[in-house]
Amino acid sequence: MAKLKKRISPLDLDQIIDYKDLSLLRSFTTDYGKIVSRRTTGVTRKQQNKIKKAIKQARILGLFPFVAKKSL
Repeated sequence: MAKLKKRISPLDLDQIIDYKDLSLLRSFTTDYGKIVSRRTTGVTRKQQNKIKKAIKQARILGLFPFVAKKSL
């Protein structure tokens, strides 16, 4: 029987997730602009909800794209 490796969150538990921190938000989105799941990133449920809200807020304000630009 294989042991499951406990995942460590890439963020600190008390780290502030802000909509203005675009470099942090980019690390939680794919190349196409989709938000990456908790299972893939290893963050907690509360952190994932904060990330989701920050990305959506940045998109509405025009700081973060809804869809990645196509490169032809």
